[in-house]
Amino acid sequence: MSGNDFIGEADASLDRTYEAPRSLAEYVDLVLERPALAAHASKYLLSAIEAAGTRTVIEEGEGKERYRFFDDPHNDGEHAILGNTEVLNAFVDDLRSIAAGRGKDEKIVWLDGPTATGKSELKRCLINGLREYSKTDEGRRYTVEWNVAGTSGDSAGLTYADEPVADEDDWYESPVQSHPLSVFPQDVREDLVARLNENTDDHIPVRVEGELDPFCREAYDYLEEHYRRQGVTELFSAITDPQHLRVKNYVVDVGRGIGVLHSEDEGPPKERLVGSWMRGMLQELDSRGRKNPQAFSYDGVLSQGNGLLTVVEDAAQHADLLQKLLNVPDEKSVKLDKGIGMDIDTQMVIISNPDLEAQLNQHADREGQDPLKALKRRLDKHEFTYLTNLSLETELLRRELTDETEVWDAESWGELEEWIQEPLTVRVRDEHDEINAKELAPHALEAAALYAVVTRLDVSDVPSGHDLVDKALLFDRGYLREGDERVEADEFEFTEGGTDGDHGIPVTYTRDEIADLFHREQDRHHGDLPVEHVVMPRDILNAMAEDLSTAPVFSNAEAADFEERVVPVKNHVFGEQESDVLDAMMRDKRVDEATVEEYIEHVYAWSTDEQIENDRGEYVDPDPLKMKVFEVEHLGRFDESNYAGNRPDDAVEAFREDKIITALNRHAWQRRDEEFRVADVSPKEIPVIQTVLGSHSWDDVKRTYEDFDPRQWDEPPSGTETANLKDETVRNMQEMYDYSEASAELTSRHVMSQVSYKWD
Repeated sequence: MSGNDFIGEADASLDRTYEAPRSLAEYVDLVLERPALAAHASKYLLSAIEAAGTRTVIEEGEGKERYRFFDDPHNDGEHAILGNTEVLNAFVDDLRSIAAGRGKDEKIVWLDGPTATGKSELKRCLINGLREYSKTDEGRRYTVEWNVAGTSGDSAGLTYADEPVADEDDWYESPVQSHPLSVFPQDVREDLVARLNENTDDHIPVRVEGELDPFCREAYDYLEEHYRRQGVTELFSAITDPQHLRVKNYVVDVGRGIGVLHSEDEGPPKERLVGSWMRGMLQELDSRGRKNPQAFSYDGVLSQGNGLLTVVEDAAQHADLLQKLLNVPDEKSVKLDKGIGMDIDTQMVIISNPDLEAQLNQHADREGQDPLKALKRRLDKHEFTYLTNLSLETELLRRELTDETEVWDAESWGELEEWIQEPLTVRVRDEHDEINAKELAPHALEAAALYAVVTRLDVSDVPSGHDLVDKALLFDRGYLREGDERVEADEFEFTEGGTDGDHGIPVTYTRDEIADLFHREQDRHHGDLPVEHVVMPRDILNAMAEDLSTAPVFSNAEAADFEERVVPVKNHVFGEQESDVLDAMMRDKRVDEATVEEYIEHVYAWSTDEQIENDRGEYVDPDPLKMKVFEVEHLGRFDESNYAGNRPDDAVEAFREDKIITALNRHAWQRRDEEFRVADVSPKEIPVIQTVLGSHSWDDVKRTYEDFDPRQWDEPPSGTETANLKDETVRNMQEMYDYSEASAELTSRHVMSQVSYKWD
């Protein structure tokens, strides 16, 4: 593309974003046709969230509908909020109640939680989402602008009904995004809003309750007096004539519909909240001796947020302001100065760490005499927690280490599992200012994320016979595999309102530990193969556990507790590595999917006394020999003694019915749609089939490679079966699981070191 092409695209983008200003009458016609465009603040915010749609996720073992808005879709997921779906859904439910006026109008939404839980991401996500939504046709946001130039003189041609004033420099937009319908007198506005709500089937009616802001009111009053003196009869028409009043759309942003009070903002409370009186500012309007509303600074957080959203970030730093906000939500009005007030339409959200709660409870022992009781009654608390899902924590960790922003939206657990376990290459600048590639081996990020999640889980309700790793896996995929069975999450009971996610290792600690490993000299080589750039799962787990006691973020008790929890994580990750090595060693011995499907087809026909169509289009009985060979050679479940000829005994028949047919029917039932139609079911997707066929054992290796010796793995003698098998295994690990040559070498060595001592 040429430079002109990009200029053209930019022109088209802005043309789509902005509309030409329109008259007040044209705006009324527009909102009568599309009432949602006149939405009040909380309704607009709710509409922006709902417009992005939803998707299904699994958190804490349960399927939940999640609003895509919180995935930051308009910004390619850069500030997506990972996890905390229930908290976000409750936040949206609050917005729905507030927007509908169902008893929560006076509430201030409070988002609380420890650091690194996504609260700041929520602020950025809200800003991004509202900005982009306001650029769409369905999300247009409107305000008014005024022009009173020429009305103070006697020159002809500058009176009502003459041609509009041509000079664009004379137009002044409402500094606080006043709603266009607030121009109408209250009785007319009420009738107009009622007509709007009659024209929609939306269960949340539009509300326009505020009056014009002081600046707009000054312009309105000035024009009203001017035309009243001239004896104009259609006074409202004169005031709102297109030469004086226009309705324009604007793009929502910080300072224009969104007000953000940052932790570092300072100044008197009035200035932080609603701006301040600024003597000496230019007098743009003739204010007849009164304080000129244009001389106010409208940069206070409530003024900037008028019309949509006000966010108080790190609210504990602004605790002195919270009591001054008490009446704002219900009265919807603030004082700019002693003589001038302003109506506010904004949804208030405060964000804090747990230290704010400590401040609010400082007088709790005084019970009825608690001076902060009224404030606490108005706060509607939603608590963010640390992630308790392995996949979400892995995704978050990748984001912390790279520039990746895409939100994981897998269609199956198998796809998600691949993303969790895959390797990662990070480019790091060394002390010589050179860029080196550092490799996190397969399962390294998984190990780090799993350990962090395990430290956040409540150990008191771990199901009998299971450990914290099982609980973490259950929370992530919604089920566990116990032998040949799949046990769903709803079969386990967890403590209602437990401590899962309240404490634990934050992602920032894990990120910093991995970054430190990138810069440590590991001084490891294998022949001519440098492996000092490879970070293994055990490297990360050892570093995280060893540094807990010296990290100031953890108490001594926490450090001791977390250190003990690393063992089951190490065991789990080793099992994953062992499985990779075994699969790579036995790659050529694996059963292909066509063979599996053929076996399932024959078993199903055997169970239902049906026939099978062969390659020639003939219907024949299921082949007992094929089923026997598969069960003996591939499954390894039975031997010749279980068959009289090719006839199965009771044990084989029970296995076929219980482990194959029942599992297949259960999986098909789970895949049905609302009309009870069943989608195509691949045998490979059935958990019991994966369990039966998906892994090999060291006994299989012994039986297949009689001369193999794992004790020779590090430096196998040339020409031996061990040497040949090692070369093949390392190559297969690279092809099957994206290991590098170095990480495959290190992983296979680690596995063989644990296998060799018990080989005989």
